[in-house]
Amino acid sequence: MRKPIRLSLEELAPCTANVPEPPETFDWPTLFGNSNPVEMEIGFGKGWFLLNATQVNPHINYFGIEIIRKYQLYTATRLVKRKLANVKVCCADAKLVVSKAIVPGSLKAVNIFFPDPWWKKRHHKRRLFDADFVQSIPPVLMPGGWINIATDVEEYFQEITALFAEKLPSLVGEPWGEDSPDSLVDGHLTNFERKFVAQGKPIHHVRYRKPM
Repeated sequence: MRKPIRLSLEELAPCTANVPEPPETFDWPTLFGNSNPVEMEIGFGKGWFLLNATQVNPHINYFGIEIIRKYQLYTATRLVKRKLANVKVCCADAKLVVSKAIVPGSLKAVNIFFPDPWWKKRHHKRRLFDADFVQSIPPVLMPGGWINIATDVEEYFQEITALFAEKLPSLVGEPWGEDSPDSLVDGHLTNFERKFVAQGKPIHHVRYRKPM
């Protein structure tokens, strides 16, 4: 990773957010200063998707969650340098944020691209996708909202889709096509996808839509 110009926390403040203390939840209009729809990205890493999506879709507010602090600061630096006003990033446990800090029915989409597969079998319990997490997503989506998922790990993809089929049978998974949600910008979604495409590795995509 190329070391970015280091900015102070005060300079990064326009693109960062802190998780409110329970039982408080995020107030999107206050946080963003407008009432535009909000999409969340979980595990944004180096921020490639957020950098592109915020510019392609200025009418959408983007909120990113990353559990690794250095990636939050790295991505916030990239966003602030470009003076992007429709994005905020925080450092937190996404499972806790989704279950405790999001107003029900307030998100247009939840985007999860290339979640850590935790390769070793004894570490599978650390994976983001489990029964509780899967069931926690639809309540925070507005009617017609999307859950967009991508991974290069076929075994993990099969585990994810099996969880949705078991726990949320009313949601039917479908591949991304020409009518994909407007959040899915042209080109590569993340640094991971750019690397995997260059290597010729297959990418597994699925999206679920909350009923209207």
